[in-house]
Amino acid sequence: MASNTEGDETSERIPDEESPLLNGTPKVQTDPITGEQTVLADEPSTRRLYVVMGSVWIGVFLAALDTTIIATLSAPISTYFDSLSLLSWLASAYLIANAACQPLSGRLTDIFSRRTGLVVSNILFAAGNMLCGLAKSEWSMIGGRVVAGIGGGGIMTIATFVGSDLVPLRKRGLVQGLGNIAFGAGAGLGGLLGGYMDDRFGWRWAFLAQVPPVIASAIIVYFVVDVPAKVSNKSKMSRVDFLGAFTLVLTLVLLLIGLNSGGNIVPWNHPLVWVSLPLSVVSLLAFIYIEARIASEPVIPVKLLLNSTVAAACLTNWFATMLWFMALFYVPIFYQIAGYSNTAAGTRLIPASVGASIGSLGSGLIMNHTGKYKLLCMLLVTIMVAGAGLLATLTFNTPDWPAFIYLLMAGIGYGGMLTVTLLATISAVSHDHQAVVTSATYAFRSTGSTIGVTIAGAVFQNILITSLHSNFDGRPGADAEIERIRNSFDELNHLPKGWRQGVMDSYSGALRGVFLAGLGIGVLSIVSAAFMRQHTLHKSIARRDE
Repeated sequence: MASNTEGDETSERIPDEESPLLNGTPKVQTDPITGEQTVLADEPSTRRLYVVMGSVWIGVFLAALDTTIIATLSAPISTYFDSLSLLSWLASAYLIANAACQPLSGRLTDIFSRRTGLVVSNILFAAGNMLCGLAKSEWSMIGGRVVAGIGGGGIMTIATFVGSDLVPLRKRGLVQGLGNIAFGAGAGLGGLLGGYMDDRFGWRWAFLAQVPPVIASAIIVYFVVDVPAKVSNKSKMSRVDFLGAFTLVLTLVLLLIGLNSGGNIVPWNHPLVWVSLPLSVVSLLAFIYIEARIASEPVIPVKLLLNSTVAAACLTNWFATMLWFMALFYVPIFYQIAGYSNTAAGTRLIPASVGASIGSLGSGLIMNHTGKYKLLCMLLVTIMVAGAGLLATLTFNTPDWPAFIYLLMAGIGYGGMLTVTLLATISAVSHDHQAVVTSATYAFRSTGSTIGVTIAGAVFQNILITSLHSNFDGRPGADAEIERIRNSFDELNHLPKGWRQGVMDSYSGALRGVFLAGLGIGVLSIVSAAFMRQHTLHKSIARRDE
């Protein structure tokens, strides 16, 4: 299908007041159709590059950590506010906001600059965590998670843009691999930190402790990130695709609210589900029409998603992220049910974090050496699916080491997949589209995380409820006891005589169902990866070296 289109652009060296201060006068690529100019900096020195990227990766680590920190905090927070419905929304509110706003980051930072986007995102992220730490009601807690999700999504996406702006594709895999270490470490350690902070200081400090380093990251980013906006004769505000942005956000919010609510908060036949899901389809069709026919600078040019490599990479990300988050959220629950403390349960995710770091950096080194990614991606996704699928074999009597190996495998595959699919996507489009297509990749990843958690929650609750009623219906007070079991893990310490084995069997079956559902989804990621095509990974930022 579509291949690199750099030949359709002209390139010249022209200095201007917006030129980045990175090793000399930048190149400017001009789109012959729109006249939009993309400023291309000369590749910075290694020292300068890692100062810039290091400042950005602080925020990436914390944003990833905040994604999974709730895995071990959901139960104590829900208990504090005495609200079972809050349990589902603590994770989903963050992920929905993340997914809804990440696709906007590419075009907006093309217009207003990467530095502006990063500073604003860091401020929002800090404000959201402050709101969570000081929340006095469940709604203020959810509001804080939404604000933090908007900021965290922007941080993770824009960090990727900065790397693409400063590094040639051939080396991009190595830099992205290092960036994914920050992401993988944050996502893997989130559950551990959340459990530790709750056990030692209370859940509020898990959020408040993030605020100072986020503010520090914003200050550092302001002084060291100097990647300019795209140059255009139009005013900045006139270039913003407000209509496309609104319909895209509306589509994602309606879709994710419907999926998260159905079978979890309300029955699948509830009006909330029946209204939100069809409306999300209508909004999606409106978005496609606006982007294809109306917007002069669309948020996501829909034609890019027709590229087989872009589509395959996005779908691979989507399915693999569903599986990854199903594992990240339900492995700690597995250990909490088995009687481990929140801290000990979170510790069990460390192999996943280590594996993600190994996979992301290793795949970057391999691509830097070979310039190839397709077969590598299929191998990595297969390793991930195998490791995550083996989690279904765990029982409450299984020793720790098999789970460590399975999570290490899953982490290696997922971390490597993130690096490879990003490079594949960027290599399949021209330089001026790399930010918006990266945003599309992150949109699939973010919706995948939310849908994965939602599917896992639906599978877990339905199997658990069915099994508990099958085992205990007819016993005195069964309905009330089953409701208490569903609402609190603490009830496992206060079960009526003769109930414990049946309850543990019900939990075991529900968890096995989650991991098997993840295995089925993971197979789809392998199939998707097979449809990617091999594109050239250039050795220069201007992509003129081949």
